[in-house]
Amino acid sequence: MQTADTLDVLRKQIAALNAGAGGSDLPGGPTIGLVPTMGALHDGHLTLVRRAREECDHVVASIFVNPTQFGPGEDLDAYPRQLQADAEMLAAEGCDILWAPSAAEMYPDGFVSSISVTGVSEGLCGADRPGHFDGVATVVCKLFHQVRPTHAFFGEKDFQQLAVIRAMARDLDLMEPHVRSIIGVSTVREPDGLAMSSRNRYLSEDDRASAAALPRAMKAAIANMEDGKDVTATLADLRTELFAAGFAKIDYAVLADSASLAPLAALGDRAARLLVAARIGGVDGSTRLIDNMAVG
Repeated sequence: MQTADTLDVLRKQIAALNAGAGGSDLPGGPTIGLVPTMGALHDGHLTLVRRAREECDHVVASIFVNPTQFGPGEDLDAYPRQLQADAEMLAAEGCDILWAPSAAEMYPDGFVSSISVTGVSEGLCGADRPGHFDGVATVVCKLFHQVRPTHAFFGEKDFQQLAVIRAMARDLDLMEPHVRSIIGVSTVREPDGLAMSSRNRYLSEDDRASAAALPRAMKAAIANMEDGKDVTATLADLRTELFAAGFAKIDYAVLADSASLAPLAALGDRAARLLVAARIGGVDGSTRLIDNMAVG
């Protein structure tokens, strides 16, 4: 596996992949799968790499703790960084290039641009984290231009993020003939059902055990809604169950349209999603966990 920490080096490495033999027979040369991450890799990230490996000729993974998607008081400084260990994991999975720029490389002096995706970014996590999705959209747009992938892979655990990225790529004409496909990969879960996340490591042993109530409560709520129980009452029961399990705060628990992420008061013919963000740990809930599941 090659590693690049400057754009000049990355471009040379990408050019070499595109010029190499053994690529697919699709027009335009070999396929390149991009897996953007912020590092602190776990099996959820590696599942994305494996999927990219299966579907593409080459795989590029990025590790960049993006400061523009962290707000005041969030965990930018505390966010785990383990570049050497992450690089070893990526190499073992057959990744071709690791793109690991510094903040100065990604946002050089004089950088003043930002991308804002309205609509899908405005509720849910966007309501509690103003500017977060602007940072996500901007850095992913830059990654698409830097790597020029044919395919990009994102985890469905960050369902709103995936919706924002798809809208950004559509609106800015970054899709075909550029990125052929943005692929959402199903959430990878721990044996007790908790969605894998780099933030799980912040939890104490007791809080980690309590956190498993989140997917259990969500599955119960989905079963009730699919059986015809009132959505508002079901979401209230979900909140009660999470508070009883030890969660300190619930930022949102919403049934939403899977495409627009607009809240739904009842199940209908369109695909729906249950999305929850809840805080656990300490007095005020120092660790924010998010999860989502399909409904219907």
